[in-house]
Amino acid sequence: MKSLEALNALTASNLMGHFSIVFVEISEAALVALMPVDERHVQPFGRLHGGASLALAESVASAGSWALLDNDRAAVVGSEVNASHVGTARAGSVVTASARLLHRGRLHHVWEVKITDEGGKPVSYCRVTNTIVIPS
Repeated sequence: MKSLEALNALTASNLMGHFSIVFVEISEAALVALMPVDERHVQPFGRLHGGASLALAESVASAGSWALLDNDRAAVVGSEVNASHVGTARAGSVVTASARLLHRGRLHHVWEVKITDEGGKPVSYCRVTNTIVIPS
């Protein structure tokens, strides 16, 4: 299993870095990340954009799968993400994405990601399926 330092090193020059996603907790079957809500993440009315929530959910679930793999022998790609947006967060706040591994198969991982606002209220419930790619 990878360390938080290794996970956070992944974010330097990609969407995760652009969105300021920071991993703060990791275990064998769970991962937690924080993301600020600012002008990069909101729709025109100052509320968290659903697409930003999906990007956060897929980023956290994919990083969770990556942390579990021998990256010399396999890679991970997101193959499905869905979400129910049940709340909102406003610009100036921080949201938390808590991912829990539901299924760890040889070729697929399924994660449940709950995104909450600073008060712990649900913003989105997401499910992400990752495909494990094993080169032939």
